[in-house]
Amino acid sequence: MPRKPERPPKSPPRPNRWEGKEKPDWLSRALARAGAMPQKEAEAAIKAGRVSINGHVVKTHLSPVPPDAVLKVDGLPVRKVAPTLVLAFHKPAGVLSSTARQHRTGTVFEVLLPQLPTELASYTWHAVGRLDVDTTGLLLFTNDDKLVAHVTSPETLLPKRYVATVFSTADEERVAPLREGMPLDDGPARPAVVRVRDEHTVEVTLTEGRHHQVKRMLGAVGLPARALHREAVGDITLGDLPEGGFRLLTDAEVREKLHYTGRAPAVVAPPTALETEDA
Repeated sequence: MPRKPERPPKSPPRPNRWEGKEKPDWLSRALARAGAMPQKEAEAAIKAGRVSINGHVVKTHLSPVPPDAVLKVDGLPVRKVAPTLVLAFHKPAGVLSSTARQHRTGTVFEVLLPQLPTELASYTWHAVGRLDVDTTGLLLFTNDDKLVAHVTSPETLLPKRYVATVFSTADEERVAPLREGMPLDDGPARPAVVRVRDEHTVEVTLTEGRHHQVKRMLGAVGLPARALHREAVGDITLGDLPEGGFRLLTDAEVREKLHYTGRAPAVVAPPTALETEDA
């Protein structure tokens, strides 16, 4: 009986190229994160031969940037670590919390970005979570994608306070299930902090933020929302910020009110009149 051919021994697993090391960023994103210029502008600058890594001109925007590399744009050095910046924005109704408009509906970026001064306009900004198109109130923006994950993760337990105007009559008995935790079609909701401000106004504070969650919770207890407004994220409140307006949070606010330590410090411009102490 012929012998079966022996199987070749399995190759040992290949080690992860970046195991134990910091992964390099790609060039256009590294420039945007550093605040040198927005990512689309960075791609154009790279293609035009204006950018170098360690003295060599690079024309591919996906080129890796090692942690110790020296970046230059037009011969001028670029810092690779920018400070964590956060903007508080008062979202108006009728705009999307996305980067792309749908049909004739505009976006929060179309309202925010044209207002930014030069020292802020060079960063790439990310919306921290979303608000529905008809929901108004506090929406945060940041240049630090790790802060987005920190604020939006339900594991962080960062409270978000909403005020809903409801069609039906609200009372303590009707909102009681919201305080106890309640089933939703995508799983049980955590207990919420709820206060009845008047018979048509209910304040709801959550530590998670699922799709249409406040509206679904109120609808489940017979209080469909006519309007929804977000007043606070963590201990950052909207205050008297005008609709469509923004302000730059201080480092202390990011650290103490959002409980986020931020990225490594970098040399930055001195504070401007945009910065205020309290929300």
